[in-house]
Amino acid sequence: MTHQPKSDFLRIIIERGFLADCTDLEGLDEALLKGVVPAYIGYDATAKSLHVGHLLNIMLLRWFQKTGNKPITLMGGGTTKVGDPSFRSDERPLLTPEAIDENIASMKDVFAKYLSYGDGPTDAIMRNNAEWLDSLNYLEFLRDIGRHFSVNRMLSFESVKSRIDREQSLSFLEFNYMILQAYDFLELRRRYGCLLQMGGSDQWGNIVNGIDLTRRVIDEQIFGLTTPLLTTSDGRKMGKSQGGAVWLNGDMLSPYEFWQFWRNTTDADVGRFLKLYTELPVEECDRLGALQGSEINEGKIVLAREVTTLCHGAEAAAAAEATAKAVFEQGGLGEDLPRVALSAEEAAEGVSIVQLFVRAGLAKSGKDAKRLIAEGGARMNDETLGDTALVITGADLSSPLKLTAGRKRHALVTLG
Repeated sequence: MTHQPKSDFLRIIIERGFLADCTDLEGLDEALLKGVVPAYIGYDATAKSLHVGHLLNIMLLRWFQKTGNKPITLMGGGTTKVGDPSFRSDERPLLTPEAIDENIASMKDVFAKYLSYGDGPTDAIMRNNAEWLDSLNYLEFLRDIGRHFSVNRMLSFESVKSRIDREQSLSFLEFNYMILQAYDFLELRRRYGCLLQMGGSDQWGNIVNGIDLTRRVIDEQIFGLTTPLLTTSDGRKMGKSQGGAVWLNGDMLSPYEFWQFWRNTTDADVGRFLKLYTELPVEECDRLGALQGSEINEGKIVLAREVTTLCHGAEAAAAAEATAKAVFEQGGLGEDLPRVALSAEEAAEGVSIVQLFVRAGLAKSGKDAKRLIAEGGARMNDETLGDTALVITGADLSSPLKLTAGRKRHALVTLG
């Protein structure tokens, strides 16, 4: 990197590992030094909660605000009706407007934990692109906006090219997505003076489209910045666990399970994740990440504590840590463990151990649970399970049953 940024925001994010690419690093640095810069990241409302895969860019917005700038969280109430085809092998299922609005309302709660919303110059604002997309006149849009897009160039973008190269269908509906996202940037520039769009590196083509469209339509310079697409050191996509997505909403994933996800970080990722997902000084992140042997567990506990505190509050983080201590160090049954409550009818009939592992989120499917048991990776009350045909009834539940998958994932089975 030839240009050494002077603005706090760029210095911090480069040092902490957030920067993958920028359309004009020097120009953006100058703009940041002049005063408050508004920037946005877009979020499609395809689920009721954001997940850990979104957390990197939420932290990016948090640093953006902490360094004196104005974050805009743009909710894709309009674009969710189309669906982003980027790097997908199939078309997204389309949601009703009511379902989209419900998802946006649910996601708002998470953003409010990381950003300060309000009317001040550096307060975050939340906008919904349905505000301008829902009322578009198709013919006017084609004439005024569509004429600026080259289909040849759109076909060259990796997100589209990879789909076509695999001979997988790409509908005209999805093909329009990148035009709508480019138009979002233009509208945010016009309405709120937005100078910067940020996103994951898979969004590079969409971001460049928006910059190009804005230059052509209103002849103004704006910027784009991307973060790396994170995988864990063992090659898994960040934010996925054996039990599925790691949600940020506490009603979809308990603070204990969230804490546990971070506590289970691979040794090699501890230092990097501390820099990206906490606000601890870089020197401390490096120190904890460099610990060897069993000492690295200190770094993992600090990581879990800091990330859970930001997402769920200090009280929930402390409770999760206490539960983990009870389970791992004292062999007890922590109160915050995920639970499967069997009804009286179920207890009378009996439920297979395989089904219980799936219901507890300790296995993805019956097949996965059977494999776990067959390989000796499943335990009940700390005893290794060997029988996939075992059935649990009310007689087995005079006290809670502790199920364990691997070394670190636990759940309780109780009556009612």
